[in-house]
Parts: sequence; structure tokens; C-alpha cells
Amino acid sequence: MAAAFAFLAGSALLAWLSRRPLRRPGSHGFYRFFAWECILGLAVVNHMPWGSARLSPLQLVSWMLLATSLALAAVGAATLVRRGGRNAGREDAALYDWEKTGALVTGGVFAYIRHPMYASLLALTWGLFFQLPNWPAAGIAAVGSVLLYVTARRDERECLAHFGAAYADYRARTRMFVPFLL
Repeated sequence: MAAAFAFLAGSALLAWLSRRPLRRPGSHGFYRFFAWECILGLAVVNHMPWGSARLSPLQLVSWMLLATSLALAAVGAATLVRRGGRNAGREDAALYDWEKTGALVTGGVFAYIRHPMYASLLALTWGLFFQLPNWPAAGIAAVGSVLLYVTARRDERECLAHFGAAYADYRARTRMFVPFLL
């Protein structure tokens, strides 16, 4: 019962935070909302083993992924805000203010991967999965991963429309989520 309440309360909060992107199906924020729902579902489904058997191999993999997630989110967001600037003329209601960058960010972590925040969410997804691997959680993690991939592709389409050839060049020389690999 508490898990269902946690999921419903979390879903209500995510829906409120995503209210503008949800009004624009096809925007990257629209798909991101559903990826966030998968992550919330994983947190609710796999909340029991947290802190138990801390040195087991699966827990170590989980904690490594969770730490990676936190690091990528912090470094990516800080770099985006610091180097991207705010474009007051970019009035896309589906974007959060910090997403309305005026400059294409290609330095820092963005020199290696185009989507550090989505890579962070992928690491979070699989970090939550490895807390207690099971078939339902594997399904949720797989769907969440596909949604994050779709989110990143939609974001790239929006960046191409806004930044044009500069983004196309940047996309050709960087990877989506994992430096030198993916």
C-alpha cells in the first residue's frame, strides 16, 4: 500500500513538473516524462534491498552506477548552465528555463557525450535495477532505456532546428551517452 501511494504521489509530482512538455507530444520532454515514470517505478519496485549486503557484487555494480549518475547529472547541468547561457528569445513552452540555451555547449563533458543528463538517467535506471534484479524490473528498465533513447533523439532534432549546421557538426564528432562507444 505504501509503495502504491509513493508511486502515485511521485507520479503526480512528475506530471506537475512536466505539465508543459506533456501538452506537446513529440517534444523530448514528453518522452522524458515517461522515462522518469519508469525510473520512479524502479525505485518503488526495488526499494527493499537498499543498504543490505552492501559489498555483494550486484550492490557494488548498483552503487557504481548510482554514483556515476550523480556525477554526470551534476557536471552536465553545471556545464550546461555555465556555458550555454539563457536565450531569452527561445520561447519554447515545452523547455525548462535551464534548457533554453543561447549557445551550443561543446566543452567539458559535452566534448565527449552529447547527453550527459540522459546518460545520468540511464545510469540511474540500471543502478536501481541492480539493487534487486528481477524480471519485472528488467522490463521497466528496458522500457525506460528505450524512452531515454527516444528522448535524446527528439532533443537532437530540436537542437538541429535551433543550432543548425553547428549542431550537425557537433553530433558527428561526439557520442550520445558513452564516450568513444555509444
